[in-house]
Amino acid sequence: MAKIVFSLNQSLDGFVDHTAFQPDPVLFRHFIDDMRGQAGSLYGRRMYEIMRYWDGDHTEWDASEREYAAAWQRNPKWVVSRTLKSVGPNASLIEGDLAAAIRGLKAQHEGEIEVAGPELAHSLAELGLIDEYRLYLHPVVLGHGKPFFAGPRPPLRLVASDRIGDQVIRLTYVPA
Repeated sequence: MAKIVFSLNQSLDGFVDHTAFQPDPVLFRHFIDDMRGQAGSLYGRRMYEIMRYWDGDHTEWDASEREYAAAWQRNPKWVVSRTLKSVGPNASLIEGDLAAAIRGLKAQHEGEIEVAGPELAHSLAELGLIDEYRLYLHPVVLGHGKPFFAGPRPPLRLVASDRIGDQVIRLTYVPA
């Protein structure tokens, strides 16, 4: 059975913003390896549209960026949306009963399915479907933006902490 993991970069004051965090080479390598090891990724519409960047082939990409893109393109993706009518390569649209769809994914797959996007993660947390939270804390204070937790923080228990690269601490929590 797959494990649902909510994982995002976060500022010290609790906000997520994909334009505010540039990973150093060690952290980016971690993300490449992480992507390679996933059973798939689960996105809301907005995060999926941001991540579609990796469907391209950009001439300015270095070898690591090409490696990440290849891993992302290979992985299955599931997109939860009420507005999208279609999704790109290696992606499936989830409509209807969210809880039943996610329980089905968990039952059909082994390994980790990563959730990206605070709103989707909040919906899944309310349904009791998040198995693990991974917060990648960056030494940045944004003062505004979208919070990592889109609603009240669920009761959590710290199970691991580790430094990745020169600047980032990863905190791993499970529901308490």
